[in-house]
Amino acid sequence: MEYEEMNNSLFAASAADLTIGRIRALAARPDQVESLTLEFKREYSSSLLKTIAAMANTYGGLIMVGITDKAESGSERVVGVDAQETIDKIASGCREKFDPPWEPTFIPVPFDDESGRSVVVIRVNANIAPRPLLIDLKAPIRLSGQNSTADRDRLLKLAREEPTADVLPMGQGLMAPNLNRDNEGESSEDLVLRTGINVPMGDAGVWRPLSERAVKALAQALNDSVLPGALRSLGQGSIDQFTGFRPLGHNRSRTARLVWEGGSRSRKVDHPVEAIVTVSLPPVQAIATTSVATLTIDVVSRFRRYAQSMGNMSWEYRYSVPDLAVLFEGLLKAFVDPRVVEEVARITDVDAALVAQPRELHLVADRPVGDLLASTGLQEIPEAGTSFGGIFRANPALDLRVPDERQEQADDWLRQLGLDAGLSGMEALVERYRATTPPLA
Repeated sequence: MEYEEMNNSLFAASAADLTIGRIRALAARPDQVESLTLEFKREYSSSLLKTIAAMANTYGGLIMVGITDKAESGSERVVGVDAQETIDKIASGCREKFDPPWEPTFIPVPFDDESGRSVVVIRVNANIAPRPLLIDLKAPIRLSGQNSTADRDRLLKLAREEPTADVLPMGQGLMAPNLNRDNEGESSEDLVLRTGINVPMGDAGVWRPLSERAVKALAQALNDSVLPGALRSLGQGSIDQFTGFRPLGHNRSRTARLVWEGGSRSRKVDHPVEAIVTVSLPPVQAIATTSVATLTIDVVSRFRRYAQSMGNMSWEYRYSVPDLAVLFEGLLKAFVDPRVVEEVARITDVDAALVAQPRELHLVADRPVGDLLASTGLQEIPEAGTSFGGIFRANPALDLRVPDERQEQADDWLRQLGLDAGLSGMEALVERYRATTPPLA
């Protein structure tokens, strides 16, 4: 599997965060090979210009100059180049060879010694490149780790396409969820969490309907992930029976809906927690203007109502910070689980490298968030106001496949949740919890 993607931590990181240590760690990974959105070059060559144009005409990506394309036992893969000389050659070639002339972003990353050598990182953003970008009157395109040439149909598509919003490959731009309400307008849910990704569609995926086999394979991958365990963490141990993810409700040729339900044998409220995974392919009539699929996960929780139904009216159920930490981390890990990524890539007919990482979390509550959280360790900030949820953005410099970085993102969301709710003490709560709890591996 090829997981290094155009929207990974190095593609999105600021120049200051691009260090030679991170680049060496990337090059040293045994599974790290060239893909649709990643290429290594030992030094400048004329073929590098074709790779820039091919990435610009496809999904964008990263080119790292100063790294050999294959790891050899006992040899250093990161060899470096003279940064200024290399950038000058590439920029000159872009001006002379490209039609229209266009340059990607160049970031020199110096070695941490006195050698004077660097790795030149080239970021190719397909959303701002003039497409089709021609070289020698041809439009190169990228195919799984190598360059090819667009045929007539692909060239016409490039010429006619509307620019895709830059947020889409980053997994952002999701619609906020809504709380379900009864006939009297009362919410039947405590809260709804939503995260998800947008994924570009490959040529076959654009026209192919969702198959039962593909949907069942995605359901199995989700059931085998950490997500069911994270969902069972809610409710302070009251979940003692549950169903796995399976098709339920509105499933059509372009839409799949998978539902996981958890409850108790002694329940009076059905399914105090459930997770709803929705895969939406673009309608066939919209394919000319948009070729992006969306996958969302909604976590719906009703534990306050569940506790009331059990007849215990002397206390109100509150959501604990550790339970939410497990849930946030589990949601993020599910989206980068290799089997889940593989099934999403198969459905959309793209390289697994193009399956984005989630970059936002929506929360909608039926009352002020401060009234939903367990108050131990939290204090109201005077006149700070209240919050009924919000949108929590992810740090694009974090690679959510790395346990420590995934945990850092979950903790950031918890801290924002506390601050938006007008509460102090969340940072200390998170620190105490992490002191005894390792990240999900």
